[in-house]
Amino acid sequence: MKENKPNYLVPFVLVTCLFFMWGFANNLNGILIPHLRKALQLSNMQSTFVDTAVYLAYFLGAIPAGLVLKKFGYKKGIILGLLVFSLGAFLFVPAANSRTYGIFLLGLFIIGIGLTILETAANPYATKLGDANDATTRLNLAQSFNGLAAFLAPMVGTIFILSGKEYSSSDLNLLPEVEKIAYLTSEAASVKMPYMILGGFLLVIAVLFMVLKFPEFKEEDQGETTGSIGGALKHKHLTWAVIAQLFYVGAQVCVTSFFVRMAISGGGVDEKTAGYYLGIYGILFMVGRFLGTFIMKYLAPAKLLSIYAAMCILLSLVAVYADGKNVVLALGGLGFFMSIMFPTIFSLGINDLKENTKPASSLIVMAIIGGAIFPVIMGYIIDNSNDNIQVGYWVPLVCFIVVLYYGLVGHKKAA
Repeated sequence: MKENKPNYLVPFVLVTCLFFMWGFANNLNGILIPHLRKALQLSNMQSTFVDTAVYLAYFLGAIPAGLVLKKFGYKKGIILGLLVFSLGAFLFVPAANSRTYGIFLLGLFIIGIGLTILETAANPYATKLGDANDATTRLNLAQSFNGLAAFLAPMVGTIFILSGKEYSSSDLNLLPEVEKIAYLTSEAASVKMPYMILGGFLLVIAVLFMVLKFPEFKEEDQGETTGSIGGALKHKHLTWAVIAQLFYVGAQVCVTSFFVRMAISGGGVDEKTAGYYLGIYGILFMVGRFLGTFIMKYLAPAKLLSIYAAMCILLSLVAVYADGKNVVLALGGLGFFMSIMFPTIFSLGINDLKENTKPASSLIVMAIIGGAIFPVIMGYIIDNSNDNIQVGYWVPLVCFIVVLYYGLVGHKKAA
């Protein structure tokens, strides 16, 4: 008698939606940062606290998220993640109504906690929804929707959040007080509809997870392992991987967070056009990832990482010293050449660590805290350089030098 295989199509489709949703939320930040700076009259450094809130949540929430999944399972973990995510999105309404940056940051921190739970659950869950031999293919398919979100989120944010109107500080102060308040209130209010729709959509998905039957998988007990964080850090190439990942994530978030303002000030385009260019940057990032993965069949990953890092250093120099369309082209090039860095640093860092692979993986993932640190440094430099965005791009340039060192030297295992 032929055995009926379980049909995982509906669960996999809904899990794939999760990949899109967290990609969408993360890639909206490139629009949100320059917009809140304008709407709430923030300094450049203050505006980067958006990144700090989200990446700090990832850093602090990673271990608790794993404990939640271990205790309650994938399905309940995903539902919790969706509910927390939606709560953070809905907080944008009172934040916009009161024009209170602290409430925005609280909402973003809560969103970050929700995303951490979802990512911790959805990645392994996607691999289990079908034949084990096709697990990698399923995960890559689901992650491709994360790449789609990198293009769509800036487009949606540009259409519904960015107004295209911006006053200099002196011009804004010349407006009558009533007009000034009306302008700032209108700018703050534009975030409400997109985040209310996002929150509502998340609740719908959460309800579907509640009412539909989903398979639950238990992790096999593989016994005690002798691996440890201390043991992992004895490997020089792992230590350098953590450092390189810290600087890489910092560089990527710096480039994305200041992309719109850089395209406006250095590239000479208007706010709306800059937002659309950010969407194209997302496409180039995705194309670079696929092409880089293909090239690695013929070129050692460390060599390709070094080449891409060297290109990013050169493009950062162009961004600092050029003007007009050359600045915009340099930003797009950075998206393309940054694309392979995270997974390549990760795979090189855990290479041949045997029983220390799991703690090593955790250390490299925790290095994303760089996304909470380096944009703040970049914002501080810009604020103290008479709002010169281009000078700030020295920060990602230095970060790429560290990545280049890792590709050339740091990835090598000690004799």
